[in-house]
Amino acid sequence: MTGGSPQMDALNDRSREVFRKLVEAYLETGDPVGSRTLTRGMNEKVSAATIRNVMQDLEYMGLLDSPHVSAGRIPTELGLRMFVDGFLEVGNLTQDDRGKIEETLGSNAADVPGLLNSVGKALSGITSGASLVLTPKHEAPIKHIEFVNLAPDRALVVLVFADGHVENRVFTPPPGQTPSSMREAANFLNALAEGRTLSELRDVMKREIAARRQQIDTLARDLVESGLALWDTEGSGPDRLIVRGRSNLLTDPADEAELERIKRLFDDLERKQDIAEFLELAEDGEGVRIFIGSENKLFSLSGSSLVVSPYMNADRKIVGAVGVIGPTRLNYGRIVPIVDYTAQLVGKLISDRG
Repeated sequence: MTGGSPQMDALNDRSREVFRKLVEAYLETGDPVGSRTLTRGMNEKVSAATIRNVMQDLEYMGLLDSPHVSAGRIPTELGLRMFVDGFLEVGNLTQDDRGKIEETLGSNAADVPGLLNSVGKALSGITSGASLVLTPKHEAPIKHIEFVNLAPDRALVVLVFADGHVENRVFTPPPGQTPSSMREAANFLNALAEGRTLSELRDVMKREIAARRQQIDTLARDLVESGLALWDTEGSGPDRLIVRGRSNLLTDPADEAELERIKRLFDDLERKQDIAEFLELAEDGEGVRIFIGSENKLFSLSGSSLVVSPYMNADRKIVGAVGVIGPTRLNYGRIVPIVDYTAQLVGKLISDRG
């Protein structure tokens, strides 16, 4: 991984070495790193006092922080980002890790979600973090759409696909809906839907609503527009996001602040509401991406890091993603190739199974 930053450019060789060794030591132990620890591994013989001065400069630049009253330092989010972009050495996938991943994908699970569930378990076990696997959404053409009123604040949309697959999705409709407006909304959608997948329908809906705004009853239009996000994102159901290995995040002794961070992360994972954003994180760039702390839109409040990679179907279209989430002191150099290889194998599996 390579990259430059103003902070990186401002460092001399000694500062870079101190910074790199400090972050590596922190990622290994999770503890603040002191100057005496660093003196033992420096390429040139320097005093602890000299290293302390360098550490103070790095802290002033926003790359290091002093937790509590400790004499040691830990990297900040900015420091971790600079380390990942400029110093991280990504290791090769070990034969042991490769074998565990391949063994999982060779399981006899009859359905894709079942097989991806096994992948999630293996990924969390190998990395000792929590794994996230976003399964592909149903991409068959739509045959029919129906709205059913359940209560003033709850409605059901029934999606019938050309391959016989049926999905029922509960959502909150705009207030004031009537049987008439629901019929009109369904008729409007069915006129557009036949032969199109959900993804294609969503794009067409936006254009048609804009073009025919005056022709569509206001209530029906509100119902269709309120479902725009539903059709292609959250409507794909929270079950699309498989989370495994939460307990791995509790294996290390943690202070009260760390436990609170993990609790917030658990709450985020439990809600699973933002699976579309999870896929967006992967779609924004090819290959493995690393999100540290507040860079991560989904879990920013929990101060966690996410390593994520998309996987593609036979048409080279991104249909899902795999990732590992854990504390910011993840072993990035080892986890990156694991996530990358898993995503490639899952993509091949999805392609082979159609």
